[in-house]
Amino acid sequence: MKITAAVLDEIGLSRPYAESHPLSMQELELDGPGPGELLIRVRAAGVCHSDLSVVDGNRPRPMPMVLGHEASGIVEQVGEGVTDVAPGDQVTTVFLPRCEQCENCATNGKLPCTPGTETNNAGLLPGWALRLHRDGQDVHHHVGVSGFASHAVVSRQSVVPVGADVPPEIAAVVGCAVLTGGGAVLNAGRPSEGDTVMVVGLGGVGMAALLTALSLEEGPVIGVDANPEKLARATELGATAVHSPEELAENGVRAQVVIEAAGHPRAFETAVAATAPGGTTVTVGLPSPDARSTIAPLGLTAEARTIVGSYLGSAVPARDIPVYLDLWRAGKLPIEELISERVALADINESFDRLADGRAVRQVILFED
Repeated sequence: MKITAAVLDEIGLSRPYAESHPLSMQELELDGPGPGELLIRVRAAGVCHSDLSVVDGNRPRPMPMVLGHEASGIVEQVGEGVTDVAPGDQVTTVFLPRCEQCENCATNGKLPCTPGTETNNAGLLPGWALRLHRDGQDVHHHVGVSGFASHAVVSRQSVVPVGADVPPEIAAVVGCAVLTGGGAVLNAGRPSEGDTVMVVGLGGVGMAALLTALSLEEGPVIGVDANPEKLARATELGATAVHSPEELAENGVRAQVVIEAAGHPRAFETAVAATAPGGTTVTVGLPSPDARSTIAPLGLTAEARTIVGSYLGSAVPARDIPVYLDLWRAGKLPIEELISERVALADINESFDRLADGRAVRQVILFED
């Protein structure tokens, strides 16, 4: 079938992207779903730093490629062997498929699936499939999803069914920002009652971590960011206190659980320094592969502090997404507050400019039903 998609043909173009246009609207050919796959009509897709890291060259991927990994849609067709999802069902996509058979999948979310990671890096679907084409040329999939398109073929391993009561933008954001930020708190940080939770970096993932910590109603929650507007927003959402990184250092504020969600080496250093004795630093940001931080090892030893890495919030999506949506339904996790702007697919380059400038929390592309 013919689809419309935002295609990236070259990485590392100069900014502003509104002028260099790294992504362009193109008509592509999309194959039907193979065994174990689904065809979905995309309804919403979040604009995330993981997409930006491909555009700016920090995460090289094979070109050309259709980006987008935080999406929701309606199932239109199922491939052979798919029996638990049917046409008409709403699903949210997850960018890390799980085979549930490899050693990493047996770690309860701690480590990413081995074959899922391999196919993601190759720009293919699980099973090494490729369903996108342009004038006889193959077009690669982004982390098994490619949600910046009117339709997508994805593996059953890459979706979680969600109820029809969930708005498409909520269903999209829960699949990446909430899974990653919320999981950093619940699965990796695991605060005890009364613990202070601090979040360093208040983008989409960081704000999701902040909201999740607030939903626990167990202790103070502190937001840290260099952007005053994001600090003001965190205060509006209920943060106990907010600080710039400079204020944090000057006042010596520390917390038992500190989530680093900025993906920058200085933010990581800030998070480690702000972790209280006996506490845990959880890093979920994705910096450039050659980024380096400097910390004092003696502080870890003398104060018995722990540093934990958390990829996709150490999540098992099929287990965790229903938990977050139940919290949302109960009014304890206002996921809609993460959405700073609703945009059209044609505005994708301008959206990446806003994201790169730190002017957005979570922008969501909405598609016409």
